[in-house]
Amino acid sequence: MTATITRVAAPVDVAVLTVSDSRTLEQDRSGDTIVDRLTQAGHRLADRQLCKDDFETIRSTVARWVANPMIDFVIVTGGTGVTRRDVTPDAVRSLFTKPIPGFGELFRWLSYGEIGTSTIQSRADAGVCVDTIVFLLPGSPGACRLGMEQIILPQLDIQHRPCNLVELLPRVRDEQEPHVDA
Repeated sequence: MTATITRVAAPVDVAVLTVSDSRTLEQDRSGDTIVDRLTQAGHRLADRQLCKDDFETIRSTVARWVANPMIDFVIVTGGTGVTRRDVTPDAVRSLFTKPIPGFGELFRWLSYGEIGTSTIQSRADAGVCVDTIVFLLPGSPGACRLGMEQIILPQLDIQHRPCNLVELLPRVRDEQEPHVDA
């Protein structure tokens, strides 16, 4: 069952990356799910790409988007499992300046209601990368639907209360690096 998606009052610019060794953009149902939910809500797709499960390619793609001041959020789908090929969290966490552990915790809690204990195989995660917020979702369309509808879209809605990531974004961008005395 698909939830009704409310259009937001303050659209943001989001880049979407699908990590897969077996899909093309034409077969990318997970990326399509994310893009459909974003655009239905009124957000703007800043970029969309697909890349193989390769540490350096994933890291460099996300790093390029993080460096682009026109991109507010990045959503990556795929490569979050526990096999040797699943390197997305490892590649992207190296860019985190501040992790957001509650995202992965909440995702797995919600996912448990749909897939039971199989949710332990997910390394869904999120973090701030300098001044861009990045979400990592599993590669299944169901996981993307759950993550988008129940967590990400509410947090990308400036009217969501008691707080949301859109209203925090200007403060994230204005923060100075913490001063550390040597």
